[in-house]
Amino acid sequence: MHIPGISRTSAALAVTASAALVLSSPGLASARTVDDSTLTPHTHFVVQPLNPDGSTPAPAADGEDIPNIDSVKSTIRKYYNASSAGIADKASSPYITEMQGIEQAILAQLPDPAPAENLAVVFDADDTTLWTYDMEDGAMHFNFDPKVQNDDWVLPGKFPATPGMVAFVNEVQDRGYDVYGITGRGESQEQATLDNLTKVGYDEFNADNFFTKPATLPSYLDCHSSVDPNDDPAKCNTVEYKAGTRAYIESTGETIVLNIGDQYSDLQGGHALNNVKLPNPTYYLPSPDIQGAPASDADLALPTEFDMAADGSSGLTTPGDQIPNIDNVKAEIRAYYGASSGIANKDTSPYIAQMTSIAQHWKQKLTAVCTKGVKKHQRPAVVFDADDTTLMTYDMEDGAMKFNFDPALQNTWVQEGRFPATPKMPGVVNAAAKAGCKIVGLTGRNNAQRVATLDNLARYYHDGDGNPLFKSAYYFTKWTSSDTPPAYVDPALDGKDGYSTIDYKASTRKYVQDKLGLHIVANFGDQFSDLIGGSSARVVKLPNPTYYLP
Repeated sequence: MHIPGISRTSAALAVTASAALVLSSPGLASARTVDDSTLTPHTHFVVQPLNPDGSTPAPAADGEDIPNIDSVKSTIRKYYNASSAGIADKASSPYITEMQGIEQAILAQLPDPAPAENLAVVFDADDTTLWTYDMEDGAMHFNFDPKVQNDDWVLPGKFPATPGMVAFVNEVQDRGYDVYGITGRGESQEQATLDNLTKVGYDEFNADNFFTKPATLPSYLDCHSSVDPNDDPAKCNTVEYKAGTRAYIESTGETIVLNIGDQYSDLQGGHALNNVKLPNPTYYLPSPDIQGAPASDADLALPTEFDMAADGSSGLTTPGDQIPNIDNVKAEIRAYYGASSGIANKDTSPYIAQMTSIAQHWKQKLTAVCTKGVKKHQRPAVVFDADDTTLMTYDMEDGAMKFNFDPALQNTWVQEGRFPATPKMPGVVNAAAKAGCKIVGLTGRNNAQRVATLDNLARYYHDGDGNPLFKSAYYFTKWTSSDTPPAYVDPALDGKDGYSTIDYKASTRKYVQDKLGLHIVANFGDQFSDLIGGSSARVVKLPNPTYYLP
């Protein structure tokens, strides 16, 4: 039997040397001085999966080359047609369509009836027979919590069936194949899992043909087979456990013609004639390779190149395993920031190296540009965003929020002034100020956060005499829900209804130039929405893969 596609076990943007996106026009700033069509996020990425031992490969040196975590989430949610509450559509989605295609392709190739006795098909559980999406997104927000998984989902048996799989397993058994289950869930969860499977319509699984990971190793499992010298021989890794269990099933006289799972660690290690990988971008489980594995295991790996639109729309057309896996993306982001337990390394990291290069370039550039502007009596100014432009939010985004934005928690951090300076940016701001540029702040933080933000900035951004560089008269915060937007903000500027970030920031820059008489020579921000809309001679995009604000 051969199933096609299934493994068989026999616009360039101008950049400076500093890697920050820079676009400019030679003359005085006008309403539109930079081509906004060039201010777009990257859409092609290279993401290496976690190493077999769970360690993280070296991250990209440029943060813009790392998939933005918010864009990854949006893409995944489009793929599952999930609601804002993280609940997948159970009737229609690109995921369901892909699953139907896989199931139909397998059945088209699977002989009917089975051509011999003792031919077996093996199924994983999570995201193979039982669907975990609502737990992963809706309950855990893509941050695995074993207590929530066990207490709130496994023991109560809350998982629905993976789309189409009840009918698929029934058909496999009806054709005369023996059905087995092998899950990474522990034996303490076995009865609850079997009950859940029965509840959603499977009648093929029982204590005799369904294997959970044992607390005490049975004699047929060899946990000394890992190629990782640091692997614990007292415990089986996933590949050792699952491949060893398949070998045991074979020892009873079965021939495993097909092994189905959503993780490559479900499939590695041999002891099956065919493997089928089901799509799952919501988590990734690495596992060390084992000795004696077939050479074809080398082909059991996620792709490393991905195309993804920032707005998530790629999820409507992209197969699930061609969406960057969220666990691998989070790992790369943390490696880029040198983060441990959600706290960024403040001394050395690829992020700091990139920011150092950017700062070195722009200290020199702004010194020259600001000096020239002063000599020409142009009243030059430089605009700086706040979050991740002048103040670094990483420890809040990851350490406190686990990449799930919480406005109440964010406000606590703001009011308490917990944010450190963005690496190397005090030197950039000081260089501009010393050369005569007016320092202008323009943030999406609101008016109620204004004083706390200025106080936080003053700790890091001040002249040699301790005078703050960001002054209230030239610092712009956004209105709160009870405020009236300033009259100069044009809600139609971006061509859409309502007041967007682009409307607010572009209108404010225009006001700074037209009404305050300043000439904005450069505009710094970590989001493209900080930069789009003109009214600046240059724009500088700083790296930030930790959130995306359209």
